[in-house]
Amino acid sequence: MLNNHTYYSLRYGSLSTKELLEHAVNVIDRDETGWGSFVLTDINTTSAVLDFIRLCPAYHIRPIVGIDFRNGIDQQFIGIAQNNNGFLVLNQFLSEYLKRKQDFPARAPSLMDCFVIYPLEKYSGFPLKPWEYVGVRSDQLLRKPIRNHEIPSHRLVALQTGTFRNKKDFNAHRLLRAIDNNTLLSKLPLEEQAFEYDTISSWDSLSKQFALYPRLLENTKTILETASIEFDFTTSKNKKVFGESKDADFIQLQSLAYVGFSERYANPDTPKKARLDMELDTIFKLGFTAYFLINWNLTQYAKSKGYYYVGRGSGANSMVAYCMYITNVDPVDLNLYFERFINKYRKTPPDFDIDFSWTDRDDVINYIFKKYGTSNVAMLATYNTFKYKSAIREIGKVFGLPKGEIDVLTRYAPNNLDNLSQLTLRYSEVIQSFPNHLGIHAGGIVISDLPIYNYTAHNFPPKGVPITQFSMHEAEDIGLHKFDILSQRGLGKIKDAIQLVQQNHNVDLSRSIENVELLKKDPEIKKQLKKGNTVGCFYVESPGMRMLLSKLKANDYRRLVAASSIIRPGVAKSGMMREYIQRFRFPDKRKYTHPKLAELMEETYGVMVYQEDVLKVAHFFAGLTLEEADVLRRGMSRKFKERNEFHLIKDKFFSNCAKKGY
Repeated sequence: MLNNHTYYSLRYGSLSTKELLEHAVNVIDRDETGWGSFVLTDINTTSAVLDFIRLCPAYHIRPIVGIDFRNGIDQQFIGIAQNNNGFLVLNQFLSEYLKRKQDFPARAPSLMDCFVIYPLEKYSGFPLKPWEYVGVRSDQLLRKPIRNHEIPSHRLVALQTGTFRNKKDFNAHRLLRAIDNNTLLSKLPLEEQAFEYDTISSWDSLSKQFALYPRLLENTKTILETASIEFDFTTSKNKKVFGESKDADFIQLQSLAYVGFSERYANPDTPKKARLDMELDTIFKLGFTAYFLINWNLTQYAKSKGYYYVGRGSGANSMVAYCMYITNVDPVDLNLYFERFINKYRKTPPDFDIDFSWTDRDDVINYIFKKYGTSNVAMLATYNTFKYKSAIREIGKVFGLPKGEIDVLTRYAPNNLDNLSQLTLRYSEVIQSFPNHLGIHAGGIVISDLPIYNYTAHNFPPKGVPITQFSMHEAEDIGLHKFDILSQRGLGKIKDAIQLVQQNHNVDLSRSIENVELLKKDPEIKKQLKKGNTVGCFYVESPGMRMLLSKLKANDYRRLVAASSIIRPGVAKSGMMREYIQRFRFPDKRKYTHPKLAELMEETYGVMVYQEDVLKVAHFFAGLTLEEADVLRRGMSRKFKERNEFHLIKDKFFSNCAKKGY
């Protein structure tokens, strides 16, 4: 009950967070309100913690979290957080040892607001602090220290480790341990694997096993009733103040936006001014002032160092970002909706993607760490999982299959497979999608208001920068929206070209290269685009893209943008790319399911090329607000559909259409 694992105990556990909770529902001891407590203590990681806490209420479970501290798989002790501060303390302690790459000590230091449990075989008689206990398995009850009362009964707890549900989970565990040890399953040492009886037991079962030792059960229950943890998943956890105060930040934001507005728009009309004020008002009300200023600050740093950068992504839908020179795309000119970036339904905004040259990116990242401090900054992790072929290869190797047979299994499953080949395919399906190790996100950085240890421990990959132990999805859930600092080789090539022109022709192009309007109208650029002569140009140089540009005769910016959208895998596979090309080349093939859609998607001939097209149809056709339309857009992704975000607005879409007689 006090020591349970998910498959984030890498190459050890065999249960997802959801599977663990689904099993826990049937074993926890519930009180009169129908709620019960359950403990998650993965091995040397907190990767599953946030998702565990987020999901627990749906199962009427009070979450308790901790860390199972092990050297390899040799358990030293278990730390269980009594409260949120205890979780922070455990994260700090774990991070310190992971950074030093040291073994954990046999005795825990004074971990404030934590319970510490030593396994009986590791306890050598040292004095126990008030929050420390010795954990006893049911098969250890007759051992000498327990039988002779050498350890006071008030310092003992029932320690049943929960790693498996059944024999299949245990088999998967043994295979994972063999993979981790790079050995044949038949040669896997017993000390490198868990006990087969490390199953998640019910409280009733535990009560029967420890019936003669009721004090151990009482102490166990005390921990379950005392420890707790809570997180608010509805508010932003990002740095909330950039300068002296929120009010001072907003004054600075307004000043930067208004100055940039006068520079970007020579003769602005009333709608443009109204949009700028609307965006500023929304940014302030939803608490994203510091978010914009942090992005502005790092682009200013880049400019001061002579680094080229490109601000893109849904942040390009913001006029404020355009006026602050975070992006160089005019959202008014391209009819881009701010609501796709930030709206009242979106508590955490999508991120700005800011590209730097590969030679400059690391310095920008180091600047962020220095400015905001390593205690509040971390790069995001990714979960590198077992894929279909890699799972077959790894399982096949530990079963001892020859390479040739493994190669065949990765391509197809022949008839009349022998037993080991069948087991390879069977268990490769089991471990497929299991996390294998933590990687580093391509450029995602979080800057938290409170120390990052409130939410996660750090990992320290060879590159040296600390990374979270969770991915961007858990970060978004808790309210840590990331800053994407990405690398693009093309920007380095532009810089090199400008330097070469300066050296060879004594012409300075450093200013004109950022004049996007000038480049859009350049006749030579238009000729090259139309011919698909774009080798050496980032994003549009692949053979498929060059062929598409020539088919579309894409000699202007809008056609170039359309081409870069329809060539994406989802659009291309759905047949939309082919349909767009047909409608572009043959006007008689242009068709619209409703006359109003001809007006809304005239530019794309009725094909929903852009996510903005979804917003247009939902807003102007079905009468949803732009904020509601964005919920519909997000709901189309699998991740949000699984969380029922799509259904929040789907019914209103249909009822509005019915009212309009569509």
